Amino acid sequence: MSTPSPIRIAAVLSTEYRGRLMSHAREVNFREGARIFDEGTRAESFWIVRSGTVTLEIPVPGRRPTSIESLGPGELVGWSWLFPPYVWQLSAEAMTPVRAYEFDATTVRMLMDADPAFGSAIGHWVGRVLALRLQQTRTRLLDRFAPHAAAS
Repeated sequence: MSTPSPIRIAAVLSTEYRGRLMSHAREVNFREGARIFDEGTRAESFWIVRSGTVTLEIPVPGRRPTSIESLGPGELVGWSWLFPPYVWQLSAEAMTPVRAYEFDATTVRMLMDADPAFGSAIGHWVGRVLALRLQQTRTRLLDRFAPHAAAS
């Protein structure tokens, strides 16, 4: 039995703030293999997975992209929308058919600015996601490249 993710929206945001955010959601679908976003492109939206699996990747020069994490229902896809210059730092691909809620980043940032408590809650949620993803990225890269470095 798996433990619910401590960064899923239901585990982090109050019912009130979840409701406020979700009132701005738009339902979207991605077919298996669809690129959701690519590193270096403009971060204008973000998503919460409803069903399916999204894989986050980091490009590696001269190699295939390295998978960092697989995301499932209730998890946030994308954090670069919150921090200037609003450019994706990773890439994301639908590994299965994905149903998701999509949010316009500009709208959510305006809501955050208009209500500091709501903004703080969203900022803390995204910060928790970012901290976890950074740790997972570090671990995956060490797992993938550290044994090769030691053999050199």
